[in-house]
Amino acid sequence: MKYFIIAVLAIHGFIHFMGFAKAFHYGEMKQLVIPISKPIGILWLLAGLLFIVTVTLYLMESECWWMPAIAAVFISQIVIITSWHDAKFGTIANLLVLIAVFFYVCISNFEKTFRHDVQENLHGNNSLSAGLLTLADLQSLPAPVQRYLIYTGAVNKPKIKNMHAVFDVQMRGKGKEFVRYTSEQINFFDDPARLFFMKGKMFGLTVSGYHRFVKGLATMDIRLLGLIKVVNISGDVLNKTETVTLFNDMCLMAPATLIDKRIKWEEIDSASAKAIFTNHGVTIAATLFFNHKGQLINFESNDRTEVTEMKQIPFSTPVSDYREVNGTLIWTHGETVWHYPDGKFTYGKFSLKEIRYNYI
Repeated sequence: MKYFIIAVLAIHGFIHFMGFAKAFHYGEMKQLVIPISKPIGILWLLAGLLFIVTVTLYLMESECWWMPAIAAVFISQIVIITSWHDAKFGTIANLLVLIAVFFYVCISNFEKTFRHDVQENLHGNNSLSAGLLTLADLQSLPAPVQRYLIYTGAVNKPKIKNMHAVFDVQMRGKGKEFVRYTSEQINFFDDPARLFFMKGKMFGLTVSGYHRFVKGLATMDIRLLGLIKVVNISGDVLNKTETVTLFNDMCLMAPATLIDKRIKWEEIDSASAKAIFTNHGVTIAATLFFNHKGQLINFESNDRTEVTEMKQIPFSTPVSDYREVNGTLIWTHGETVWHYPDGKFTYGKFSLKEIRYNYI
């Protein structure tokens, strides 16, 4: 689809140079029978240049590429009307450009809801103290959780108010192939909030998804071309499911938050611990598993619902490949797994590209 849009813009733009050439007698231009005055010829040139500018900005992935595209279409349609007999089919190209602009704006506006929510939480849900996390803060935690926080390097660093992470993601439904996405998520830990936005291609068309979890209320909104709702879920079942997901984020990506008083811990043995987390009246439980290095290697919970089937199914997130990212030792490869009665099913693969704490 991207290359189709580029081709339409480029070819349509260069065709406009023919109108300019005919007006100034730079060539015979047999395709254009109706005479073109020099002032109209200048408009042909301007439209062509604007289409080329549009192609350039589009290739640069500039967010404002659609602005010269609108101007180009407007001027193009004026000159097409003046040479309707010769140039009427250019209207089809202009319509294709307008359709591309329309869906791009829809996709951008959908993403802007995510950006707006980030700003709202930044100003109203970002007041936790960023004082240093000390060994004294860990005393109430089970021994394997303490070792994990020490291993990651969280001790003697600022406590976490918020987190920003970027992933390469592969997702699939049961019985389907993986689809690649990029994702960006921002979590706040005062009144816990999780804002997760992902974007990818399916059959050449942009598919965007926004998982929003604020004040204990969750929504899942997945759209084709930013407009057509493929999935639109909310309600108590999703609220509980996203509470598990939020706590999973705290365990796997923001270990310094595990001193939170909303968590009740039970030590199982030297390599595992059970956590009971309550947020806005919703309580979930999870078991954490650690290796001899102190790394958290798996998270399991029975409190998450597979929303496409609306069935509560055991859920886990095995992780591996710990590396130092911005001064923190953290996993860089993870999976999301449903444990169906007929066997486990990996429905997500996550490759961590970037993570920052207290960045805003």
